[in-house]
Amino acid sequence: MIELGTLEKVDPRTIWNHEAHDFTPWLADNLDRLGSAIGIELELLEREANVGDFSLDLLARDLGRNANVIIENQLATTDHDHLGKLITYASGYDAQVVLWVSTDIREEHRQALDWLNQRTDSTTEFFAVIVEVIKIGESNPALQFRVVVSPNEWRKSARIKTTAGTSEKSEKYRTYFQTLIDDLRETHRFTGAKKAQPQNWYSFSSGNKKFVYSHSFGARNRIRAEVYIDTGDADENKMFFDSLQKDREAIESQFGQQLEWERLDDKRASRIAVYRKGSIEDSSEELQAIHEWTVRQLLKLKEVFGPRAYSECVNPSDEFGGI
Repeated sequence: MIELGTLEKVDPRTIWNHEAHDFTPWLADNLDRLGSAIGIELELLEREANVGDFSLDLLARDLGRNANVIIENQLATTDHDHLGKLITYASGYDAQVVLWVSTDIREEHRQALDWLNQRTDSTTEFFAVIVEVIKIGESNPALQFRVVVSPNEWRKSARIKTTAGTSEKSEKYRTYFQTLIDDLRETHRFTGAKKAQPQNWYSFSSGNKKFVYSHSFGARNRIRAEVYIDTGDADENKMFFDSLQKDREAIESQFGQQLEWERLDDKRASRIAVYRKGSIEDSSEELQAIHEWTVRQLLKLKEVFGPRAYSECVNPSDEFGGI
């Protein structure tokens, strides 16, 4: 007879003694796990980000749409004070994603966030996530995030079409990128993202907040897959780009074709890209070919540039980490 263990809940405060000193730093280092729970690729921008006389626990970015995300966490039951802070921080950073992480969500606060999801515009999303620690018998404790409030996707998408006036072409982009994201996540484990947007580009986490992999439809029927370098500082971007370009011959040999090395001296960021012809207005068969081409390019970019970013292209100050 199979003996089944008993699932037990563990008080999170036995794992993290202090909310600000222990849990917030841990959450900052594990945003990928939180992002996976809500279907968004999150990248940390700042801890204890200032909003007037207040400070937000975590300021992050939704990589897929380059939008601000605010995260307020509690190792306790939700309270009115933190609900007020959420609204203040969201307005201060013009956030499109508002995340409230707690060990327990009061019913009145769940209702308040559901109401905000119903009443706010189509681009603003509110989430409530319960953090739980569990174990079976004498096993090590394990953490799980349980989403208890999230946007009503049908209602939001309907509002996009009726009030935001999204065009037919924008909806084509959403459909294309949704299929691509699902394939990259489910088949290739390239991303944790789950939701496409009505836009002609999407960025994917590289594991390092300074660099992303991107795919976009551009002007003149050109489609691009790229390593997009943006540390937030133009000099660092150009230094990193130059260090990679010194190894151009070996990189292109490994990649299997020539790449476009775009230093973009008139801009802060730089990119290394590969292009092909195509448009979102192409036939379904051609869009499928574009999809397959994009998957191959993104996987190859990660294979070629990921290790180099960490082991070969670290600047003297050691500020660069691995992609």
